[in-house]
Amino acid sequence: MGDRVPPSATLGDVLAARRRRRFVGRSAELELVRAALDSPRPPFSVLYLYGPGGIGKTSLLDEVADLAVGAGSVLVRLDGRDLVPAPAAVLASLAEHLDLDADRIATASGQRLVMVIDTYEALAPIDGWIRRDLLPRLPDSAVTVIAGRSPPSPQWRSDLAWGDLLRVVSMRNLAPRESVDYLRAVGVRDELHDRLCRVAHGHPLALSLLADAVLRGGRADADPLSPDLVGTLLRRFVDEEPGTVHRRALEVCALARVTTESLLRDALGTGDDCAHDAFRWLRGLSFVETGADGLHPHDLARDVIDADLWWRDADSYADVFRRVWRHIHRTLDSATGRRQQQAIFDLKFVFRHLAGVLSPVQWESWGRYYPEPATAAEHAAVVELIRTAEGAESARLAQRWLDRQPDGFFVLRCPDGTVRGVIGLLDLTRASEEDRDRDPGAAAAWRAARRGTPVREGDVVTQTRFVVDRETYQDPSPTLNAVPILTMQRYLTTRGLAYDVLVLAEPDRWDDYFAVADLPRVDGGDFVVGPRRFGLFAHDFRRVPVGAWLERVTERALARGPSPPVPSAPVLLVLSQPEFAQSVKQGLHDLRQHALLARNPLLRTRLLHDRDGAGEPDVALLEQVLRDAVATLADHPRDDKLLRAVDRTYLRPAATQESAAAALGLPFSTYRRHLATGVERIVSWLWDQEVYGRRQ
Repeated sequence: MGDRVPPSATLGDVLAARRRRRFVGRSAELELVRAALDSPRPPFSVLYLYGPGGIGKTSLLDEVADLAVGAGSVLVRLDGRDLVPAPAAVLASLAEHLDLDADRIATASGQRLVMVIDTYEALAPIDGWIRRDLLPRLPDSAVTVIAGRSPPSPQWRSDLAWGDLLRVVSMRNLAPRESVDYLRAVGVRDELHDRLCRVAHGHPLALSLLADAVLRGGRADADPLSPDLVGTLLRRFVDEEPGTVHRRALEVCALARVTTESLLRDALGTGDDCAHDAFRWLRGLSFVETGADGLHPHDLARDVIDADLWWRDADSYADVFRRVWRHIHRTLDSATGRRQQQAIFDLKFVFRHLAGVLSPVQWESWGRYYPEPATAAEHAAVVELIRTAEGAESARLAQRWLDRQPDGFFVLRCPDGTVRGVIGLLDLTRASEEDRDRDPGAAAAWRAARRGTPVREGDVVTQTRFVVDRETYQDPSPTLNAVPILTMQRYLTTRGLAYDVLVLAEPDRWDDYFAVADLPRVDGGDFVVGPRRFGLFAHDFRRVPVGAWLERVTERALARGPSPPVPSAPVLLVLSQPEFAQSVKQGLHDLRQHALLARNPLLRTRLLHDRDGAGEPDVALLEQVLRDAVATLADHPRDDKLLRAVDRTYLRPAATQESAAAALGLPFSTYRRHLATGVERIVSWLWDQEVYGRRQ
């Protein structure tokens, strides 16, 4: 489609026509201007537009100018980039077009005056003069449209005289439909629209640059955010080159879901004053918004800053990632309830670039919906939701589990309170053998948990058995978003969690994603209920505990794309209680002989790896753990006799047990009884840590 211009057009006519053809959206803003131009006394005197660089402010002002000229008004355009921020400079520019006197500014012809001021942030030093002195001198029929990066200063609002004479509009990104309209207007092929729209997030400048790259033969199948495009956008977002601290604060803000002073203090490694200064600086940026939880950048700005750091300095990216990760992880350890769920949302968000073919996340609704326990009054709605999505047989199984474990069912509610989605979590170790056997999904999960590894006393096996969203079933949705929130909360709070299983329909499509997330599909675990086939995705926390699992997933997330294999966290040895007790007794016996202690199975158990944190536990650590266990006998005075028996047998051993009994002044049978009871207490103390983890 050609641009319609007269045969004798100037280059300016051609450029104006091309701009009009490419302009889309902003209908609400333009309607405000039309209404003002159509009225003898406009409903407002100043329309104040603000938004980040590249959002389309200048393009909108071009359209406003066309409307003003078309309505027969006298148009005056000012641009803060072209003016010294001083009253004299502004008045000199106006004098070229208008009649100026001490009290009044008017057009020579008496026509309506429309004044358009672009890049208003450059005129901030004289904002007060413009508001108090310049604008009041305009005719009451004049319309002024101001466009800048920042919202109007508080003084505009506090001056009650302005009232409804001031209209303020925050310019947002284009809607998806408007983005498609733009791409179609410039001639981009239809099959590329979805891809480019996802990358640009509706940002007009990004759409323009992406479209230009594609139309010039660039590739859209690779990541369109090339370093050149990222650099261009970054310069539009950030007015001036930030210093080291501010640049790092910007990178933290891009990576984290929300940024607080507390996060900046941890991530920057600075004191309160520096974190406060960085937070205040971020808060003043045009592309950073303030929400209930903290600060967050516009989506495209976030992606651009993230991509720039990753491309420019992958080591610094990893450092920022880990600092943000550690801050959130500390919150996870100390928080409970909704606050803990919010922290899990934040933790999952920093992993949003985790490699995977199809991420089960709807990012646009991330953090906006929270799962809540299903009430008894909602049980019928829960069952009906499952019946609609999975059939009558699944509904019967859900009803049975609701009767047995109602505390395991959670719902997501629509704004009107109706049930939007349901998630059913089961504790299979609490269930009877009959209940497990009657549900093919529970039976398959229980078999997987017991395959090759004992389910020991104190171990807990859990399963996410039902996941249904009313609108999308198991496609990305607020309900699917809530699954990792509930499961992570379960990982952090369930004493003795040994094995966790997630059930999803159409399992083939999730294989790649959950393999990367270290929840691989269970071989032979597929089952059929009604019309659907389901698969199991599981993690064995007896072999790779929660802390090691999070570290493993973190390294994989930082790898992002083709990279050398990430070193795996150690796979732990899972001992039965009798095997564990025998290993502790052998360790006490070999305590002073490191060559023998080095062969002890305890070195490959959770007990040692929870203490070590990173690397491979060594003999010195095992010796210390055993000595610490012996020392617990000193906590209770009545156990002093047990401590002395263990001490003379293993820590400061006598030549024989008979000699130990004699040194303690005890009959041999009494000594043996004290020793057996002491060792039993030591085994019990260590077994608690092996099953439940050191934190508990």
